[in-house]
Amino acid sequence: MPQQIRILLVDDHAVLRAGLRALLEAEPGFIVVGEAGTGEEAVMKVPQIRPDVVVMDLSMPGMGGLEAVRQINALGLPTRVLVLTMHGEEEHLLPVLEAGGSGYVNKRSADEELIEAIKTVAGGDVFLYPSGAKLLLRGLKQKAEPGEDDPLEKLTEREREVLGFTVEGFSSSEIGKKLFISPKTVDTYRARIMEKLNLHHRSELVKFALRRGLLKADN
Repeated sequence: MPQQIRILLVDDHAVLRAGLRALLEAEPGFIVVGEAGTGEEAVMKVPQIRPDVVVMDLSMPGMGGLEAVRQINALGLPTRVLVLTMHGEEEHLLPVLEAGGSGYVNKRSADEELIEAIKTVAGGDVFLYPSGAKLLLRGLKQKAEPGEDDPLEKLTEREREVLGFTVEGFSSSEIGKKLFISPKTVDTYRARIMEKLNLHHRSELVKFALRRGLLKADN
């Protein structure tokens, strides 16, 4: 995680941006380096100011937040995008992750959850509420298409277990308790998984699982 987390606020309501700025700049180690009122403006500003985290509203005039997330993700920068919205998780959680977002915070609980969420995504993790994690199902036994190499075949049974709990949002400590191993051992398994799957950040494990159809909404 960066020593000082640089944040770009994106929302079409100036009053809300002002409130968020006051909230975040009161947190040690946080600095709001810019604001944007539209998705287009956010996409333009990200390569200019290089924030660590973009806090992005979904519902804005012009380019919507989801498309802005896609375009920011396509820039190939280390910037993480955290979506802040009034919408329900059931409808938008998977599209946000598929677009390249690193987490989802409901505006109703922003004063309680936003600081934790920003720290989480700045550290390379995905932020999910427990209710959000429950929307995602593990499907690690799903077969690859015929004739297609399945990278999951490279993983041991224990590595698959660690991957499954990781993409559901559990921490190393929580996974260790479930599997009766130390958090350090969990981190070692995760490092092996990432090497075998050619991934570089823990958030990419969730995106890999989405691309492979390993995570689905629990309808």
